[in-house]
Amino acid sequence: MTTLILGLVLFLGGHSVAIAAPQLRERAIARFGAGAWKALYSLIALAGLALIVRGFASARLTSPSLYVPPGWLHWVAVVLMLPVFPLLFAAYLPGRIQARLKHPMLVSVKTWALAHLLANGLLADVVLFGSILIWAGVDRVSVRRRARAPAAPGLPARPYNDLIAVVAGLLVYVVLIAGLHQRLLGVSPIP
Repeated sequence: MTTLILGLVLFLGGHSVAIAAPQLRERAIARFGAGAWKALYSLIALAGLALIVRGFASARLTSPSLYVPPGWLHWVAVVLMLPVFPLLFAAYLPGRIQARLKHPMLVSVKTWALAHLLANGLLADVVLFGSILIWAGVDRVSVRRRARAPAAPGLPARPYNDLIAVVAGLLVYVVLIAGLHQRLLGVSPIP
């Protein structure tokens, strides 16, 4: 469990600089440059992610059960997961979804974490998915209060970006349900 928690601290801590210490980010960029900041941020995030994956896999083997979800909650989780990948793609494909939600990736992360909390009741599950759900909620509130950063250069907003996000997202969802989740994580999302 220690490895999982350390990974969460690194990953979510790095992602929380804009929430807790936005001046730190600005000073680091001014002093070392945007490229160096992005490299450091990426290294911390990757190290945290690696520790989360390793720690979660290990912790699940010995983690006590906090609750046993009823079978029907697994189906609620399966349905809740439907918009997760389309929303994730919409974060990078400017269109109506992105304009309406402002931060579709945070909505995606919150929905993903909630779905997994509903379907899983081990302590390791609650630590992982609960931490991410709380972080995403705090970040969503923080984003509303922060000055909007200038948009990074990217794809132009186009009406068909939403269609691409939905189709690509649903394809990823189907591939995961059809067996990739089982192969990668050892757990079938279909009870």
